Amino acid sequence: MNHYEAVFIINPVLSDEQVRETVEKFKGLLEAKDGKVLHEENWGLRKLAYPIQHKRSGFYHLLEFQAPGEIISDVEVELKRDERIMRFLTVRMDRDHVEFAEKRRKKLQNA
Repeated sequence: MNHYEAVFIINPVLSDEQVRETVEKFKGLLEAKDGKVLHEENWGLRKLAYPIQHKRSGFYHLLEFQAPGEIISDVEVELKRDERIMRFLTVRMDRDHVEFAEKRRKKLQNA
C-alpha cells in the first residue's frame, strides 16, 4: 500500500457540523475501499490566494492515509462530485515525505 496525502478546501458557507460530515464521508470512503487514515489535520478557515467559485476563503483539511493505488481515482471522482469541496489535491508520498510527515506529527503532539 502507498502513502498519500490529500488536502481539500471546503466551502466556507457550511457550518462546523457540515464540514465534519464532509470529512467523515471521505474518511469512510477510504476505509470502505481498504484504505487506512493515518493522520488528520483541520487547518480551519483560511483566506484563498484567488477567488474560487466567488469565495475568498475556505476550510482547509489534510488527510494522510495508506491505500492501494487503484482506489485513488475513485476517491478523486467522489471529491469532484461533492459540491461542498471547492478544490483538492492528492499526492503520493515518497520515503522522504513520509519521514518528514512523521516528524511533523511528533512535533504537533509535543506542542
